[in-house]
Amino acid sequence: MEMALTPLPLLGFSFLFLVLSSCSLANGRDTPSSSSSSPATSTWVSSYLCWLVVIVVHHHFHRELVIAAVLACIATVTIFLSTLYAWTLWRRSRRSTGGKVTRSSDAAKGIKLVPILSRFNSVKMSRKRLVGMFEYPSLEAATEKFSESNMLGVGGFGRVYKAAFDAGVTAAVKRLDGGGPDCEKEFENELDLLGRIRHPNIVSLLGFCIHEGNHYIVYELMEKGSLETQLHGSSHGSTLSWHIRMKIALDTARGLEYLHEHCSPPVIHRDLKSSNILLDSDFNAKIADFGLAVSSGSVNKGSVKLSGTFGYVAPEYLLDGKLTEKSDVYAFGVVLLELLMGRKPVEKMSPPQCQSIVTWAMPQLTDRSKLPSIVDPVIKDTMDPKHLYQVAAVAVLCVQAEPSYRPLITDVLHSLVPLVPTELGGTLRAGEPPSPNLRNSPC
Repeated sequence: MEMALTPLPLLGFSFLFLVLSSCSLANGRDTPSSSSSSPATSTWVSSYLCWLVVIVVHHHFHRELVIAAVLACIATVTIFLSTLYAWTLWRRSRRSTGGKVTRSSDAAKGIKLVPILSRFNSVKMSRKRLVGMFEYPSLEAATEKFSESNMLGVGGFGRVYKAAFDAGVTAAVKRLDGGGPDCEKEFENELDLLGRIRHPNIVSLLGFCIHEGNHYIVYELMEKGSLETQLHGSSHGSTLSWHIRMKIALDTARGLEYLHEHCSPPVIHRDLKSSNILLDSDFNAKIADFGLAVSSGSVNKGSVKLSGTFGYVAPEYLLDGKLTEKSDVYAFGVVLLELLMGRKPVEKMSPPQCQSIVTWAMPQLTDRSKLPSIVDPVIKDTMDPKHLYQVAAVAVLCVQAEPSYRPLITDVLHSLVPLVPTELGGTLRAGEPPSPNLRNSPC
């Protein structure tokens, strides 16, 4: 029996040497990053292992107990060394990146990915994502120092420039005019919303920059510009066929439907208009400019400053300050009239005075015999008359003075889908008649 137990002390002393070596490593003599380890923890583990081996070697336990103790020591040392090795690798990784969330491919472009600042939380939603923070020199170089030749548009908010970054990447940079709390609030509001919203019919936010008190927002580039430019610019809508116009209306309705029905809480855009509907190279429409957007849960009468664009603002909001999702539906109806008639929302009619197209067109929109006379000449003879009546009916319901008479944007969406060809995102097939979905149609 003594012969069988003879190797065990040798095994114990050999294992003691292994444990002492591991103790030395844990105490920092063999590990480059040991300065940040916990000496108390390392000492405790070392003492425990050494004590366990001494007990095994110098006490006469039964054979099974000795073997179990030795195996326990081996397992403990293995776990400890594995944990220490993984922790060392993690520390080296943290030290090499400086603790920042960056991408090497973006570093050369002057872009750093950072979480949206915690103060950008006026509209609470379910998720946040990383937003690119651009360095000002990279924006200045990409826009050729914000040259006039790269300017895409100008409005009350500021100017938009085309930016060409390295590797052929292009984007749009909006430089906000002015300063003060209102400008900063709109800037924060737009980052807050677009930093969390992802939808095919809402423009994508790429990043932002703050330089010497000026605010810049970087978006995806929409090659065809705004719907306003396409309709009322030099081309006068000649590039927009009937089906393309219906596709633009459908895309816009889908973007609004996402804001109203799928965001929590629902989001009211508050400044929907043709200049805030952007078009890509395939005439896919996306809603932009969320500086004035608010969550419906935070809106009370008189709590929101009156904002928007004359001609698109709903009557109840203009007169009483009452703001709901139906305010966006009214603005959408005005955009639909623009697409139908090719007119601006406010024009000089005869007699010479400014008048909204809603007031001017309402009598003709509800009279089938007069309706064709107000249609944009560019598309007048290119659509099915039944489709024309259906779109006119949707527009009339959207611009009703009484908010409760207006449809939900979901109902509008369902009414437009059958009017758009399948290849453009609708359900209309060649030779198929429209199927009205809105009830109480005035046409």
